[in-house]
Amino acid sequence: MLAAVRERYGPPELVRVAEVPTPVAGPGELLVRVRCTTVNRTDSAYRAGTPRLTRLLTGVPRPRATVLGTEFAGEVVAVGAGVPDSWVGERVFGYVEGRFGAHAEFLTVPADGFLSRVPDGVPDDVAAAATEGAHYAVAVLCRARIEPGEDVLVYGATGAIGSATVQLLRVLGAHVTAVCDGSRADLVRGLGAERVIDRTTEEFLADPHRYDVVVDAVGKTSFRRCRRLLRPRGRFVSTDLGRFWQNPVLALVTPLSRGRRVVFPVPLQDPALPAHLRDLLASGELRPVLDERRWPLSGIVEAYRYVDSGQKTGSVVVDVG
Repeated sequence: MLAAVRERYGPPELVRVAEVPTPVAGPGELLVRVRCTTVNRTDSAYRAGTPRLTRLLTGVPRPRATVLGTEFAGEVVAVGAGVPDSWVGERVFGYVEGRFGAHAEFLTVPADGFLSRVPDGVPDDVAAAATEGAHYAVAVLCRARIEPGEDVLVYGATGAIGSATVQLLRVLGAHVTAVCDGSRADLVRGLGAERVIDRTTEEFLADPHRYDVVVDAVGKTSFRRCRRLLRPRGRFVSTDLGRFWQNPVLALVTPLSRGRRVVFPVPLQDPALPAHLRDLLASGELRPVLDERRWPLSGIVEAYRYVDSGQKTGSVVVDVG
């Protein structure tokens, strides 16, 4: 099979598409023919090996996983021992961070892992883009304990995580202010934002409004900078570790006071989450935003370069087969 392979940490140019052995479904596993995958910020970070401390988990001095890729949608073509044959032929989507392997024509996944059946009427590219951003968005809402009626500012509202966060906040009943490029204002309003701050012409830190929660969905601001935007018991949430891992550290320290605090949204290990995302897709309450640019597997290096540029909107789809 064809797969996007890298043997070292580093820039996109280290990735190459090559023939590798097709995996075989082991006990409790499904073999999936991948139709669509994505290149996202998570993939880029693992490819580059940043932050460097994460290499203790992914391999030192070289990465253990040579085929990356976390999101996928495709068709089950075989099952391992202990898995019902009824899975064969099912369209599935899922997320394989840590295990990886989605940037390939085939991958194996645990039948009880982070995957679910694709709802009727949902195309493969949409299903493939439904997990990375959304599972972080769910973590943001749950870890920050956001409640209906609260005022939330989302910085980076057009990325995969930000756009999913805006949509889930709308479902919850929160009031959303989105910070993004003004050319995408109509997009985020359609997702559920009530107010839009154009980051190209306005300084969002000068906003006179005060918020219960500020969400940094792209890792480009900080608690120190956003503190003045928060109400006295407000929460700052960033999906990025921050400089010197400041965000998880502050998440431990700031709750010791009764004032403004940092929440770090560690993703939930909830076996019900894939089915929840499936239901949101089926109802139309979650509509993954797809960038207008997409690539075949043979063009994945260009896809990585584009994601690294920070210019993408939503998810960057890679068509596999």
